[in-house]
Amino acid sequence: MPSDMIEERPRILLLEDSPLDAELIREHLEGISPEPTIIRAETRADYMMALDARGFDLILSDFSLPDFDGMTALEMASEQVPDVPFIFVSGVLGEEVAIESFRRGATDYVLKQRLIRLRAAVERALAEAREKAALRRAQQQKELLVRELSHRVKNTMAMVMSLVRRTARNSADVDSYVVNLLGRLRAMADAHALLFETNWSEAELADVISRTLAPHLQGRGARFEIDNGPSVRLGPKAALALSMVFNELTTNAVKYGALSNETGRVVIGWCIEPKTAEDGSEGREVLLRWREIGGPSVTQPADEGFGTTLIQRSIQYELQGDAQMAYEPNGLICMISFPFGLTEDAETA
Repeated sequence: MPSDMIEERPRILLLEDSPLDAELIREHLEGISPEPTIIRAETRADYMMALDARGFDLILSDFSLPDFDGMTALEMASEQVPDVPFIFVSGVLGEEVAIESFRRGATDYVLKQRLIRLRAAVERALAEAREKAALRRAQQQKELLVRELSHRVKNTMAMVMSLVRRTARNSADVDSYVVNLLGRLRAMADAHALLFETNWSEAELADVISRTLAPHLQGRGARFEIDNGPSVRLGPKAALALSMVFNELTTNAVKYGALSNETGRVVIGWCIEPKTAEDGSEGREVLLRWREIGGPSVTQPADEGFGTTLIQRSIQYELQGDAQMAYEPNGLICMISFPFGLTEDAETA
C-alpha cells in the first residue's frame, strides 16, 4: 500500500484509575487495525490536561472515579471535543444511567464483565467518527468552493463591466465597439476555459499564448513564430491578465501592425533570468518579448489608447511586473517582465 494510503493509528484516551482494568482493556483492543495508541489518564487533572492537548479519536472512560464521576467526564468531553466519540467502560452502569449517558452524548457503553464487546464497539465508533469527519471535510470544501466561486464571479463581472464602459468610451462607432468588446470578452472566456481544464489551479504560459492566439490564426498561422521558453506556470489571475494582454497585442497587430499586410510576422519568446530586488534579495523574473517584423512603419501614438492602458495596468497590478512598448520603424516591440512563480498561493498571500 502506498505510504500516503496508510491509515494513521487512532489515538484513544483511556480514563481509568485501575491499572489492572486498564491492562485488561488494552488486551481486548489488541487486533484492531491499525493498532491504536492508548494514552491513559488516572485523575481529573490528567484528564483535563489530555482534553486540552486534544488530538484524540476516541475516549474510553470508567464511570466510577476517585475524584470525579464519569458523567462529569462526559460533559467535559462534550464541551471541549464534541466530535470525539465517548464510550463508557464500567462495571456499575445501570440501565437508567446508561440511557441518561446516551442523552448527554455518549456513543456506547461496555460492561467490564463483558469486555468481549469492547473491540467491536471501539471499531464501530472509530468508523463512524471517520465517516463524520469525512462528511465535515466535504462540507467545508463545498463551502470553500462556493465562496471562491462567488468571489471569482464578482471579480469577473466587475471586469466585464469595466471593459464594456472603457471599450465604449474608446470606440469610434458601434461596429468597432462590438468587434473590440467581443474580442476582449472572448479572450476572457478562453482564459477561463483553460483554467477550468486545470481545475482552476495553474496554466502554462505556452498554453495561455496558444489559446489566446487561436482565433487570430486563420490564414495567419505561419506568420506567428513562438519560441517556447522554459515552463512558466501561472495562477488564475496571472493567466487571465496575460490572455487579455496578448489579445490586445494581436488585435492591434491585425489592425495597424505586422498582421495588417501580407508580409509581416510576429515573434514571441520568453526566458527566465535572475533578478536582485531592491531589498537585496535574490529572485527570478520572466522576460517575455512580443516583436513585430515586416509590417508598416509605426510611430508612437499621440494619445495612449485603452488597449495600451489595459496592457500596462494588467501587467503592473495583476502580475506585479512591467510592460514597455517600443515603436520601432520595423514594428512594435513589447517587453514584459514579471516575477517568476505566480502561483495561486503567491497571488493570494
